Amino acid sequence: MSDLVKSERRAAAAVITYANPPRGTMTAAGAAQTYAAMKAAVEDDTVRAVVLTGGLPGVFIRHYDVGELADISDVLHGVVPLVAPAPSGPGFADLVDLIAAAPKPVIAAINGLCMGGGFEISLACDLRVAAPDVEAIGLPETRIGIFPGGGGTQRLPRVIGEARALEFILRGRTVSGAEAGEMGLVHEVAPDPLARALEIAAEFAVKGAEGVAAAKRLTRAALDRPLSDGLADERRSFVEVLKTRSAQDALRAASSPAVSIQQV
Repeated sequence: MSDLVKSERRAAAAVITYANPPRGTMTAAGAAQTYAAMKAAVEDDTVRAVVLTGGLPGVFIRHYDVGELADISDVLHGVVPLVAPAPSGPGFADLVDLIAAAPKPVIAAINGLCMGGGFEISLACDLRVAAPDVEAIGLPETRIGIFPGGGGTQRLPRVIGEARALEFILRGRTVSGAEAGEMGLVHEVAPDPLARALEIAAEFAVKGAEGVAAAKRLTRAALDRPLSDGLADERRSFVEVLKTRSAQDALRAASSPAVSIQQV
């Protein structure tokens, strides 16, 4: 538990809730606290999936705090001197990298405004569920003279393709939750995104953790290396997962004559 972040268990899922009232913006302190909660969930073997959501009504993570960015810009331009050392510990980039690399599924339950750094956090997640009435989802940074610097320019093209991502980012577009579903920015649209995310998370409680971790790692790396390298890694990893007890037990159960393929 921290000032900005609440972490709780819901069965085999860890639910990490970000608040920072009254506006719900991400900050350096918020990133560090979210990182700590995320790291604890990753290191807990009893956690099989992680759900990220917002703790303020109508806000997932509004965006990164513009005032903090302005302060950094002032220091870089010599407008003001750096009077204090930069905060130590993990920052925003570390947070999104941890989410993407986590060896277990991470689901964004987008319950409200999700722009800029907030949307970049959701893009680092494996699955995204949004409420249809969310007012704004997107990357509006070019409207204020900057661009998405937390992974948005790299992850969005992988989600919706280069052409649509360019149009989306260059124009600084935001869309509603319902529109995000139509565009493929989110995987599902649900009236209660947290409840739906927890339903999805429950699926992973009965899946082999090693198999899920390998599947996530291999799929995320697929576009970043030659096909031959990916296939070789996949074959090695497949053998390693076959050696695990969870895979052995699941395969024996699935091979029973009483079990049909639809039940697996």
